[in-house]
Amino acid sequence: MTLHTGRHFLQIPGPTNVPDRVLRAMDMPTMDHRGPEFAELGHAVLAGIKRIFRTKQPVIIYPSSGTGAWEAAIVNTLSPGDKVLMAETGQFAVLWRNMADRFKLDVEFLPTDWRRGAD
Repeated sequence: MTLHTGRHFLQIPGPTNVPDRVLRAMDMPTMDHRGPEFAELGHAVLAGIKRIFRTKQPVIIYPSSGTGAWEAAIVNTLSPGDKVLMAETGQFAVLWRNMADRFKLDVEFLPTDWRRGAD
C-alpha cells in the first residue's frame, strides 16, 4: 500500500510554496522581454509596488535571492574596515554576520535570545 501524505509544504523563510494557479501560469508561452507588452507589464508592476509601499518615489526590483541583495547592500554601502553593529536574532543574522566578515567589516555582534529578538 502506498501512503499519500499530500502536498509538501516548505516551512522556512525563503523559497515558498507555489500555488497551483501560478504553476499553471508558468506553462504559458514566455513574453518577449524587448516587446511592448513586457514594458507595459513592467510599468504596471512598478506602479503597483509604489501603491503597496505608499510612495511616489522610484522603486527598484532587485533580481536576486535575498543573499544576493545582502551582498549588494554590503559592497555598495560599506568598505573593508567599516564598523557595523549587528544583533544576533537568528540564523539569518548569523549568515549576515558571516558575509560581513568575508567582506572584512569590523563587526560588533550583539548576542540575543533568538526567541525574543533584540531589545
